[in-house]
Amino acid sequence: MDQIVRYFFDFSLMSAYWPDILRGFLITVEMSILTIVIGIPLGLALAVLRLYGIRPLNWLIIFYIDFFRSIPQLVLIVLAYFALPYFGLVLEPFTATVLALAIVLSAFAEEIFWAGINAVPKGQWEAGRSTGLSFTRTLAYIILPQVVRISIPPLTNRAIGISKGTTLGSVVAVPELLNVTSSIQSNVANPTALTVGALLFLLLFLPFVRFTRWLEHAYAHPRS
Repeated sequence: MDQIVRYFFDFSLMSAYWPDILRGFLITVEMSILTIVIGIPLGLALAVLRLYGIRPLNWLIIFYIDFFRSIPQLVLIVLAYFALPYFGLVLEPFTATVLALAIVLSAFAEEIFWAGINAVPKGQWEAGRSTGLSFTRTLAYIILPQVVRISIPPLTNRAIGISKGTTLGSVVAVPELLNVTSSIQSNVANPTALTVGALLFLLLFLPFVRFTRWLEHAYAHPRS
């Protein structure tokens, strides 16, 4: 037991590194928030555009969804950072990581919203149109509120999973939490820094996970 404490919980070794750890934590929080704020609205926009049935545009959207759901996040981050400069677009490591993760999240979010749209009974569309509402107004006032309610539980679960991919930013030298704690571990030759990182990840994501569980209960269909 003493060895476990000495190797994994010797917080005295961290005294000189807390500012670095805090900066890494804040960068991770910022990246996670930006990934969600960009990815989910983009996914919703793609689902709405797809609904209008413009065939060439739909082909592009479906290709976008299938491609970015298939490619590993790490590969996409590396491509965004190292390949885009050859096309004249140079991104900072932070921006490249957020952009890659947000694109992946948008692809999954689109499929979740699209499933929600298909789950709304056709009669809801017919009822809206019968009152004189246009297609767009029916979508905005009747369909989308139901779609959002249906989509919230799977969407929040997917958002958590992809947001944790911020740790992959270490590959392109983003000073996020895992990168910082890994460097500290190498400096002090003790894995306590990784323990600190794990605890901070729990601090960041556990409330979100609990919030997601509450949403699942709040928006679940009532049992008969």
